[in-house]
Amino acid sequence: MERVKVYHKNGKGSESNGIGLFAKQIMEANPDMPCEENGRLNDPILRENFMTRAYTYQKWLNLKKTGLTKHKIIAFHSEHKYLVMSHHVEGYKSLGKLLAQPDVDVDELAKEYISGLMQALSHHATRKSHTNTLQHLQGYFKKHLDTAKKQELAGEIHSFREGVTPLLVPIALINHYLQEFPNEYLASQTYLNPHPKQLRLRYGY
Repeated sequence: MERVKVYHKNGKGSESNGIGLFAKQIMEANPDMPCEENGRLNDPILRENFMTRAYTYQKWLNLKKTGLTKHKIIAFHSEHKYLVMSHHVEGYKSLGKLLAQPDVDVDELAKEYISGLMQALSHHATRKSHTNTLQHLQGYFKKHLDTAKKQELAGEIHSFREGVTPLLVPIALINHYLQEFPNEYLASQTYLNPHPKQLRLRYGY
């Protein structure tokens, strides 16, 4: 994808500023498809970001096969709102405005949406952005949790923000409370389970 040797036409020397021929064709033919250098996937944050984008993109392709409508695109976005928020607030707002436009051609809307979604998710989520998202989710339980449970959840979110515990801890607690106090909208949020647990991600933060 980058830093590939490009040899000078005169045969004297080279510069590592090119893109592999195969990689270039793949990226040009599929501009919204998540791509990442294999070696960079050794970094847990980069690996999770890539897998999040890959699974989201596959879900989009699955939806596309069923025939897109504006309603389906809005429903898809609704399920991914907090995932997008955790990566890029500006992208979150931009996608909301895009879908709010009336009388937009569905094909054009779909093209702009998936491009904007993949671009937003390409931004690496941080402890700060995750904390902001977690606090939004915390708000769904304010009428259900007693003081002790509220403090427990707030404490775990703070511990994550300070780098004491991994993201998995407050997420697990939210999923636990969701089982105790069901909320259909919150349960549909991809943010809570963006990829299979077997991948053992969300430990890098």
